[in-house]
Amino acid sequence: MTHVVRDSRVALAQIRPRLGDIGHNLSIHLEYADRAAAAGCDVVAFPEQSLTGYFLSDLVVDVAVSRSDALLKPILEASHQVAIVFGFIERTPDHRCVPAAGYAANGRLLHVHHKVYLATYGLFDEARDLAPGRHLRAFDTPHGRQAMLICEDLWHPSSASLVAADGADIIYGLSSSPGRGVGNESHELGSTETWHALNRMYAQMLVCYVVHVNRVGFEDGVNFWGGSEVIAPDGTCLVRAPEFDEALVIADMPDSGLRRQRARLPLRRDENVDLVSREFARVLVERSDATDDE
Repeated sequence: MTHVVRDSRVALAQIRPRLGDIGHNLSIHLEYADRAAAAGCDVVAFPEQSLTGYFLSDLVVDVAVSRSDALLKPILEASHQVAIVFGFIERTPDHRCVPAAGYAANGRLLHVHHKVYLATYGLFDEARDLAPGRHLRAFDTPHGRQAMLICEDLWHPSSASLVAADGADIIYGLSSSPGRGVGNESHELGSTETWHALNRMYAQMLVCYVVHVNRVGFEDGVNFWGGSEVIAPDGTCLVRAPEFDEALVIADMPDSGLRRQRARLPLRRDENVDLVSREFARVLVERSDATDDE
């Protein structure tokens, strides 16, 4: 599968959403979209659950929206001037509430990704109120083939590998990552150090651009650290937002960066998707057989 990727300019909207206040958060989205468009950006990307805030708990049912909900219309209208990647809670036709990432462009939703892996450890309890997604897909945009993953999805390498195999040249990672722990090799927070390592690994090993957008601000005494960044296919950090402060930072993602690195390191060309598919199928059968024997 061959995809032509155009040069694109992305803005990372590192914002501080207000918990449960879609009206307030929507106004922030429109403000940052205007700023991104004025700076000549093709895309502006927001963090996980950017329209709702993160620790929703019992607020989930109040803030969940369907794709046709009037609350999303201002974002669709704004997407005529700049494509918008944003986080929300989708109420599906079968009445599930699912963490979602939307890609709006030219007045419509081109794609919606549902978070496949819910965080259910430490201070996280997403599965109590939310349902997981069921698919991992890349999708075509006016600026090339792309994919969106949400926070915990990126802690499972198979997620990024699958969307790369599906042709994604740019992977957007939306997160609401709290500051936790102390790094082993630096003076950074442990979560900061880990995210920087993950983003660089995916960019280099999958030979793609990685756009990671994390939020800032406090919720229920938890502090989100920000540090949003864009990593090029050679592992270079093209831009990084400050920690703990709201910011709009911009990076150019030229097609030449993909072309040059894929010629130097043909990992995408040599990936054996058929082999991986067969071996995963074998593992599934053997796991099923082992379960039946218990």
